[in-house]
Amino acid sequence: MGFRYNNVLHANHFRKDWQSRVRTWFDQPGRKLRRRQARKAKAAKLGVRPLTLLRPAVRAQTVRYNRKVREGRGFTLAELKEAGIGKKEARGIGIVVDHRRRNLSEEGKAVNVERLKAYKARLIVFPRNAKKPKQGDSTGEDLTAPISRTSIPLPPPFVPEAPRKITEEEREFQAYRTLRNERAAARNEGKRKIREAKKAEEEANKKK
Repeated sequence: MGFRYNNVLHANHFRKDWQSRVRTWFDQPGRKLRRRQARKAKAAKLGVRPLTLLRPAVRAQTVRYNRKVREGRGFTLAELKEAGIGKKEARGIGIVVDHRRRNLSEEGKAVNVERLKAYKARLIVFPRNAKKPKQGDSTGEDLTAPISRTSIPLPPPFVPEAPRKITEEEREFQAYRTLRNERAAARNEGKRKIREAKKAEEEANKKK
């Protein structure tokens, strides 16, 4: 194939001995086995620790998926405070903390607080020294109670309601018109305050 116009001639370098620099992966089966054995050894060493860390129940993003509930990154500081758990203590007992997350609804906050309280009620903390238990360690019959390593399941995405008849008040309610009125009121709030202030000032001047 010939070249057209005044282009630079190609200077291809194909003799680079690439075989000596290629990365092989012939040890994949052996590494897979070693990773599996390491996981088993770590699980045995951890003992009765839960299989997974506790994470909050959050709504998925966007209008399309917000009806679904999934595990979030970590609990907020407000949720931990309401459940009576310190942020340093939480990390030590398998609770993930996310200081950046914010609670945008009281319902979501209440769900996660209940999740934390249920986890704390089921939690058994074995003391390092059985003769000298520290604050927060379990004692007595709790140490011999049956143990489960399963995590707390996520709450249902919605609470089903029994079917009922529509009331006359609900039938007459205009949802779209109500939303438009509320949006208009919020949009014109500043102008309304300015008009009221001006009117009050005019009335004060008339009295003088």
